[in-house]
Amino acid sequence: MSDAVTARTFRPTTRTLDEVAVGDELPSFDIPLTRTLIISTALASRDYQDVHHDPVLAVERGSKDIFMNILSTNGLVGRYVTDWAGPGAVLTDVNIRLGAPNYPDDTMTLTGAVTAKADTLDADGRGAVEVTLRGANGLGDHVTGTVRLLLPAGGAK
Repeated sequence: MSDAVTARTFRPTTRTLDEVAVGDELPSFDIPLTRTLIISTALASRDYQDVHHDPVLAVERGSKDIFMNILSTNGLVGRYVTDWAGPGAVLTDVNIRLGAPNYPDDTMTLTGAVTAKADTLDADGRGAVEVTLRGANGLGDHVTGTVRLLLPAGGAK
């Protein structure tokens, strides 16, 4: 991945349920959409469809250029939420919908906010949090959706 993506700061300790409130906004995350990012993440996810790595064939199939696959987007969404939540967060549900393609030489900006927080804890002392997010590029919304995760109730783990 590009330096701009790998240089992102992540939370070294796990955020607790007590530290989270509905309405809290996550910091935005700008992701430069390089050819290397689009191709390498498609191949890493074992998606060998030519529209993700061959610009000539992508154009022949009706696209403007190669474009990011949903597995790459899903991985970036998961990283966005876990970078905010910390290493002990457990993602339980990622529900995303794709819109405008992520083409090379653009930037996708992920933004999100906490939209729900559980009042009860599970047997392991964790509570559920829901983050609603959006990833937009120069064409509009590339990804929208929700991520549900579990956070510990008390002190950081």
